[in-house]
Amino acid sequence: MKIKVICTGKTNHDALRDWLPEYQKRLSHYIKFEWLELIELKNTKKLREAEQKEEEGKHFLKHLSTQDVLVLLDEKGSQSTSRGFADFLQKRMNAGTKNLVFAIGGPYGFSADVYKRAQHKISLSTMTFSHQMVRIFVLEQLYRAFSILNNEPYHHE
Repeated sequence: MKIKVICTGKTNHDALRDWLPEYQKRLSHYIKFEWLELIELKNTKKLREAEQKEEEGKHFLKHLSTQDVLVLLDEKGSQSTSRGFADFLQKRMNAGTKNLVFAIGGPYGFSADVYKRAQHKISLSTMTFSHQMVRIFVLEQLYRAFSILNNEPYHHE
């Protein structure tokens, strides 16, 4: 299985940007991994929220193939423990999923078309995080999940 994370725009906080390569490197020990930052929309101040989500959604959908399993990181998604997330990944691998794609939307979330295309929605917390911070959180949780699946000591219960 290959995991791909697609997010809107570049990581524009130096502290967050510094962590990304570390977790990408860690993940590459377990699985094929790809990180894709989509081009940020220009002139968003002229767009209404719905228009911005629609345009961002078009960019997301261009980077998906028909066999990709799409997981949205969404505040309305299901929640689980880290072990539960590891079980989710194991089930996807056991099911023969070739490409598992995690999507991190822009500040307003996803368009209706992206929601229709998604097979899963996952929430990292009942709290709201910036779409910039979610990038680090999802990478850390992916790494934690693979350390759980490999019985490594990173995760403590």
